[in-house]
Amino acid sequence: MSSTRQGPGDVSPGPRTAIATVEELQGRISEVDPLVKAICTPNPAALTDAARLDTERDDGRVRGPLHGVPVLVKDNIDTADLRTTAGSLALADQPPPPYDAPLVRRLREAGCVVLGKTNLSEWANFRGSASSSGWSAYGGLTRNPYALNRSAGGSSSGSGAGVAAGLADLAIGTETNGSIVCPAALNGIVGMKPTVGLVPQQGIVPISHSQDTAGPMTRTVSQAAALLTVITGGSTDYLEHCRGADLSGVRIGVPRGPLWGYSIGLDQVSEEALGLLSNCGATLVDHLSLPSPGGDDDQLNVLSYELKVDLTAYLATRKPGGPRSLAELIAFNQQHADVELEWFGQELFERAEGTDGLDSPVYQAARLAALRAGRDGIDSLLRDNQLDALVTPSYSPAWAIDLVNGDHVLGSSSSHAALAGYPLISVPSGLVAGLPVGITFHGTGRSDATLIRLAHAYETARINADGPFPTPEFRQWV
Repeated sequence: MSSTRQGPGDVSPGPRTAIATVEELQGRISEVDPLVKAICTPNPAALTDAARLDTERDDGRVRGPLHGVPVLVKDNIDTADLRTTAGSLALADQPPPPYDAPLVRRLREAGCVVLGKTNLSEWANFRGSASSSGWSAYGGLTRNPYALNRSAGGSSSGSGAGVAAGLADLAIGTETNGSIVCPAALNGIVGMKPTVGLVPQQGIVPISHSQDTAGPMTRTVSQAAALLTVITGGSTDYLEHCRGADLSGVRIGVPRGPLWGYSIGLDQVSEEALGLLSNCGATLVDHLSLPSPGGDDDQLNVLSYELKVDLTAYLATRKPGGPRSLAELIAFNQQHADVELEWFGQELFERAEGTDGLDSPVYQAARLAALRAGRDGIDSLLRDNQLDALVTPSYSPAWAIDLVNGDHVLGSSSSHAALAGYPLISVPSGLVAGLPVGITFHGTGRSDATLIRLAHAYETARINADGPFPTPEFRQWV
């Protein structure tokens, strides 16, 4: 079983009807999603929505380049017609949210067909420290289509695996620290974490207002650009920045420390990526270093303090009958421990419940330290070396699924940008022992268009050199 990889310029189904596209994808979902478990809640109205959009097209009303294009939405983003659970049984039996999240409303207004909701690491992987990415009590375990016994990454596991498996070309994920770029890299797709605030946060089950954002997860950079244009409101046409492979005059920094050196195979593929960027005309400023992204306690304090406040505010927007506070969620998990707490605990929830509000000096000091660690490190490196962006390996190759002990991540690229609220985009760069890996472009705040330009140029050069990215075969990895 394999899927067809589209080229860099494909963003719409062309002359095909939306109904035909949805029917084909629903057939593929029936065929391969039992292996991958990317979709936790299909949309029963998808064909009806597709028929309406086909009628609009026949009548001469085309809403834009994504008219009639199916999209998958992560199950921590509000949809008024489908349940939103964050992977938890505590929300699984509650009515759907009263309104679409603003980004979902924008998708529908652009003519997208919401094909379904995708599974995630429960509560976006901020409940217990020994969690396994891709597992939730509601959606089960999402698997990597390139290696079914290996992780799909997280927390946007279903969005990443769903696109890789050919269940849709477009998906929406969310990221607090790595939750888009990690599953994008592990599943061999494009994942973009926009600058925090560029996409509205309302209607997204929160961890941290300082770090949370939704973003595109797609087969190609041009698709990510088209999707980003829609969910940010359309004031910038990011697709205009997909301009071919010429990077003459662009300066890209290569911070070796601490973002290289944890995987020999990944480093080898990443060195080849640097060669392609150089061939595109970019000037590479090598052997730089980013400072440590700060103390773990500061990072954890920011998330813990903000979770308690932000999650309570979110739960107040849901219809009565469900949990209304973090304390009630903790109690629910204790009451349903045989399922909810079967594989890992909720010590992160409990730590957050013990916090005392955003006026706390502990929180304010931690937030300031996190901002400095993220923004000063990135901005100083860019400024001092007159750089347009940075490039690093994305994540270690997919690790073996281990529900007993949790994830085994060797290294990552996301923490500095997470603390800063700055953008990232991960692009497939190759395979290590048959497992996808990627490179990540980093920039300062609101440099999203620049990163899209660089990612598209690299993607074009890599395809010209090596051909389309290999598609998954849905096998066990030996």
